[in-house]
Amino acid sequence: MSDLKNIEQPVVKELMQFQAEFAASLRSAVPYLQQATDVILQKNGKHIRPLLVFLTAKTCGNINDETVNSAVFLELLHTATLIHDDVIDETKQRRGAPSLNAIFDNRVAVLVGDYVLSTALLRSIMAGNLRIVNIISTIGRELSEGELKQLEVAEEIILDEAVYMEVIRKKTASLLAACTEIGAISANASDEFSRISREIGENLGYCFQIKDDIFDYFTESNIGKPTGNDIREGKVTLPLLYALRTGRREEAEKACQMLIQRDFSPENIQFLLDWAKASGGIEYARERMQAYHAKAIELILQLPDNEGRASLLQLADYIISRTK
Repeated sequence: MSDLKNIEQPVVKELMQFQAEFAASLRSAVPYLQQATDVILQKNGKHIRPLLVFLTAKTCGNINDETVNSAVFLELLHTATLIHDDVIDETKQRRGAPSLNAIFDNRVAVLVGDYVLSTALLRSIMAGNLRIVNIISTIGRELSEGELKQLEVAEEIILDEAVYMEVIRKKTASLLAACTEIGAISANASDEFSRISREIGENLGYCFQIKDDIFDYFTESNIGKPTGNDIREGKVTLPLLYALRTGRREEAEKACQMLIQRDFSPENIQFLLDWAKASGGIEYARERMQAYHAKAIELILQLPDNEGRASLLQLADYIISRTK
């Protein structure tokens, strides 16, 4: 697996500029709000989405101010969705540290999330590119629809792989697709390269979410959240869906009853995790992830051959082989 630092090398200067502008965009004259945004800035993530924006732009053309601005508003949008997701899911941890709603409360977290979202929309308008504004407006709807669909699935315990994949498309793949497409557009790429770039991001988005779902079946030390958290929230992901479809009938019926009755005791969660693994659910999820990865690689190889593309290939490998 390539180290993320090596992958970033072709765009390290631009990433530093992004970091500065991202921090500046969250400054507020309201002390309480600034206190909350300081917490956001302390949780320094991997910035996969800005990296996708920059590497796609560098592959398809040249990085410019529009590219940097795009990276900032896309990361702001992502940050806002994480804040709101933590409130909806009643999550108390994010990246191994207390979440914003745990430090303050749900009311503050929702308002801060709204502030970050509004800032993202303002930055997108600053781009002055109607194609980009249209993409960011559409992605906002997709993310909301994806979250609502996930709530419906969890509430009604819908055990359908096609529905699960549609939730992934809207909640995760659509945003990564926007990152790569907007990166290409900002670099004045052709319509064909912009289309290819969008498909690259979408396929990597599927890879990213399936990898995250696999993490939920293993120990929590690397990932910063409790094992079995998805099941605890009523989210039935690919490994368990596979076990329910192919596992022994007696065990499948037992698992279904636990899910339908929402009997998520520690013992039952452990049973579901162990049974999904023993039934080949992890291997199946990895196979699906590898298929999306292979498609992403095939598409990346259709872009111009340069150092940006080389790093994009490495980033695709990183997404499926990361340990957190």
